[in-house]
Amino acid sequence: MTPSKPSTNIIYVTAPQGAHEGTLSFQGREFPCALGRTGIIEAQHKAEGDGATPQGTWALRELFFRSDKIPQPETSLPVRELKREDGWCDAAQDIAYNQHVSHPYQASAEKLWREDHLYDLIVPLGYNDNPIIAGKGSAIFFHVLKRNPETNAINPTEGCVALDLENLLSVLKVCSPTTTMHIEESINHADQK
Repeated sequence: MTPSKPSTNIIYVTAPQGAHEGTLSFQGREFPCALGRTGIIEAQHKAEGDGATPQGTWALRELFFRSDKIPQPETSLPVRELKREDGWCDAAQDIAYNQHVSHPYQASAEKLWREDHLYDLIVPLGYNDNPIIAGKGSAIFFHVLKRNPETNAINPTEGCVALDLENLLSVLKVCSPTTTMHIEESINHADQK
């Protein structure tokens, strides 16, 4: 359910049921965004590897950035430079599940230092991190989106929320440690007749 009173400190993300493209609204501006390949799912039904973006309101934990590709972005979020060894554990039974780790790591962990641009900026969302529940999903990030090079269509994520680089930079510029992201399915008014 959308918070009843729009806030200037809440990023709103909405999309139709099952859609991997949505709209991100923040402080009077709207941007097209990418979502998980299976769309938005209620958080209690989220599972590791399902490709869904969890519905709910999530904190923006901190910003990781690739200093070899991008100057340090303007933001009031805590900031750290990505290192080649940075990873994020996605092994549900590991003690570091859904947490930042260093490679080489003994369990399955996504590499955050990538050859493409998707993780040039990464903001971990506060999903499944307090407490962490094994198998409920990991590495739900706010990051740079990928477009099809031939059609410019927005490619889906694995469950994250993603924006074009310039739009992400403009949103991060006005984010603070108290900014949250509210994700929900949009209501199709035609279905309510």
